[in-house]
Amino acid sequence: MVEPQSRYRNPLTARYQSDDMGYIFSDRNKFETWRKLWIILAESEKELGLNITEEQLQEMRDNVTNIDWDVAAAEEKARRHDVMAHVHTFGAVAPSAAPIIHLGATSCYVGDNTDLIVMRDGCRLLCRKLAQCCHVLSEFAMRYKDMPTLGFTHYQPAQLTTVGKRSCLWLQELLVDLQLLEHTERNIKFRGVKGTTGTQASFLELFDGDHEKVEELDRIVTEKAGFAHKFTITGQTYTRKVDAVIVNAVAGIGSTVNKFCSDLRLLANLKELEEPFEKKQIGSSAMPYKRNPMRSERCCSLSRHLISLSSSPLYTAANQWLERSLDDTANRRIVLGEAFLTADVLLNTLQNILQGMVVYPKVIEKRIREELPFMATENILMAMVKSGGNRQECHEKLRMLSQEAGKQVKEKGESNDMLERIASDPYFADIHSKLDELVDPKTFIGRCPQQVEKFISEEVEPAMEKYASMFKEAPKLVV
Repeated sequence: MVEPQSRYRNPLTARYQSDDMGYIFSDRNKFETWRKLWIILAESEKELGLNITEEQLQEMRDNVTNIDWDVAAAEEKARRHDVMAHVHTFGAVAPSAAPIIHLGATSCYVGDNTDLIVMRDGCRLLCRKLAQCCHVLSEFAMRYKDMPTLGFTHYQPAQLTTVGKRSCLWLQELLVDLQLLEHTERNIKFRGVKGTTGTQASFLELFDGDHEKVEELDRIVTEKAGFAHKFTITGQTYTRKVDAVIVNAVAGIGSTVNKFCSDLRLLANLKELEEPFEKKQIGSSAMPYKRNPMRSERCCSLSRHLISLSSSPLYTAANQWLERSLDDTANRRIVLGEAFLTADVLLNTLQNILQGMVVYPKVIEKRIREELPFMATENILMAMVKSGGNRQECHEKLRMLSQEAGKQVKEKGESNDMLERIASDPYFADIHSKLDELVDPKTFIGRCPQQVEKFISEEVEPAMEKYASMFKEAPKLVV
């Protein structure tokens, strides 16, 4: 027996996965869902007149969770077919029902329909976790809606914004992901009962050529499986374009989380904003003072993996031959689960970061003081003109003082003394008493507080209403 530590283990399952998403993509859930689908099919066939007894159905229901994994493994090794292995494994514990399990169906009846159920449930879980992140970040945005901070374009100092307004940029992208994923989940169709190549020929044979019964069977099974819509047209499989649509919606989370965590890492370097850092956490084995943004770095790393997965379903869809070819299966086993598991890890970690995010107001204020004097020159120029000054003359004065102050900062490494230079220059005597007012940071943030309030009340809160009961949940984070 090879010890587990001597085998490769996927870090997504061994290190990062949450219990809830891990269960959705587990073998237990997969094969119990297969059995539930076989029960749904048999129930529906009985309702439409096929010779299936209630005793057979009850024996199947009683054994949904009774899976003998050793028998299943032996059956698959002997038959080289996973679905037939589980047909026989189920039949062994429900012997009276064995003759009618999988009646009229092809492997994709359980395989494809289960994948659709699993991805639907995965989308719903991700939506709940996206909503939790949106809720936490919206509270943060409101708390800091009017705290001025230096804005950056090209990662160079620009005009002021507020901590809350900047966080709304992140929040907006999370909201886009939530709305896209909700739309995607609502529009997932069930494959239903379509037979070997999608023609429903086997079911037409079972019901003696009665097309209405075949259509009714498809409708009943779809409804029992919890879907509002089903595919009218399939080959042996549902179109693999659906996988591409779903995975791309999920991969959008990777883009959003990477953007946020990259910004947070930049701000952590400036010591303005940090992710939570635990009391005994070690940032570096060599440098005791380090506070590395480990969670954000992990998110950026996993985000790249998630984004890279988005192309694979497109290649799979492009390479399906005619009614179906089997070169999709191995790829889908890896890609679909990994996409959802990775997105789940990202959102759990993101929520943990958001709930413990630390703001350093004094550092933010210091950086504003260093840059604001240059930004304030336009306000000073306008005030001088209002006091009767010559616009061009004042502009030249300010230009010269700015260059002198800039030299102090860049060549001598000293503080920006632009305002002191203006305050000591007799030319600006008319506005000396107004100087503090002219350089008040809150006069440089425009409509940031109002924009934050409007965005939260008109766009975020309405989207959060149906998730409100879940906002007290804290994620289980494996660090």
